[in-house]
Amino acid sequence: MFNLFKKDEVNPKDNFSLIAITSLLIHSAKIDENFTENERKIIKKTLIEMGAQVKNIEEIIEEAEKKEKDSNQILEFTREIKNVDENKKKLIIEALWNIVYSDKNADMYETNLMRRLSGLLYLDNKVVGDIKRKVMKKNDISSK
Repeated sequence: MFNLFKKDEVNPKDNFSLIAITSLLIHSAKIDENFTENERKIIKKTLIEMGAQVKNIEEIIEEAEKKEKDSNQILEFTREIKNVDENKKKLIIEALWNIVYSDKNADMYETNLMRRLSGLLYLDNKVVGDIKRKVMKKNDISSK
């Protein structure tokens, strides 16, 4: 029998979610006004973990950068993301903490963003805190 759908095609709804997720990741990377190559690598790795095809990653990032640049609030990004399953939300939060701590430091804007996101994504503060501690331990960062 003929396959009507190619396995590597992305559902348009999933693609929209990936763009919203990527926009949020880019926003968090830019919040300290220093969007680094290391943060870009974290975003690419997260996209792959979320199911994006490697060949589509640059296109997704480019579209997300436009969306992030044209947006003035994170609600636009979280509206779509809050509907993904709990495991994907945890993956997103882990990626966000990895971005925040990619320079071994979290400033007040980054920590405020993470506090707001845990509420907007309907995640328990304990879960977000556990993920934060995991990222800090992995990156050999002591809590202050």
